[in-house]
Amino acid sequence: MSDSVLYDVSEGIATITLNRPEAMNSLDIATKVALRDTLQAAAEDTGVRAVVLTGTGRAFCVGQDLKEHITLLEANDTAALWSTVPDHYTPIALAIAEMPKPVIAALNGVAAGAGASMAFAADFRIVADTAGFNLAFTGIALSCDTGISWTLPRLIGQARATELLYFPRTIPAAEALDLGLATKVVPAHELASVVGELATKLANGPTVAYASVRQSIAYSATHTLAESLAFEATKMRLTGDTEDHKNAVASFVAKERPTFHGK
Repeated sequence: MSDSVLYDVSEGIATITLNRPEAMNSLDIATKVALRDTLQAAAEDTGVRAVVLTGTGRAFCVGQDLKEHITLLEANDTAALWSTVPDHYTPIALAIAEMPKPVIAALNGVAAGAGASMAFAADFRIVADTAGFNLAFTGIALSCDTGISWTLPRLIGQARATELLYFPRTIPAAEALDLGLATKVVPAHELASVVGELATKLANGPTVAYASVRQSIAYSATHTLAESLAFEATKMRLTGDTEDHKNAVASFVAKERPTFHGK
């Protein structure tokens, strides 16, 4: 899609790579636009059955490009400064969280600010042992964005989320695992192989069922039990009509391993 955001699709896996290593994959306007559009393209591509979001170099993503931010502050360009949240960060968060297929954040390095927010919106966070998180927003006297106020308390609880957002610090990989921020921590040299194995497993799975589970969990967070039960019923009917479900049942009866085609 662009030099700053690389996009590759292979065997049902879309790999989206932030590619500004010299800037620790910070997000200037051009990168935010490219990332937003690439995520939306992956969501719409029926050939994509799993998504991996990662970075190049020493960082996963350190959030907003502060050099560009300072330039806009000095120019008093308030329109460009604050339109970026609804125009870029919000649709990026929604594209990850509402992706109709599984999403893996592969943390090759530190995830800070909006970079951490994006990772928390994914289904899985596979973290190199040399990586970590920093919820950097209040460190530069800003509120939080990119959905972290919604995702983080659901991962670790409101009290701990408040503490980490009030007092940002670098949370190393091992502590991130203990807190529940990381799904799995692996040696840095094994990150690509571990993520590849998980992505392959997901890409070969029942894609519509995965999407329905994602949507049901998100729905239940803001609805009553009765409403969630009704929503679950619609998703059961949807997945029950898929070829994958019918083939899986037939395979079960035949005592064979099912093969899923994502439809």
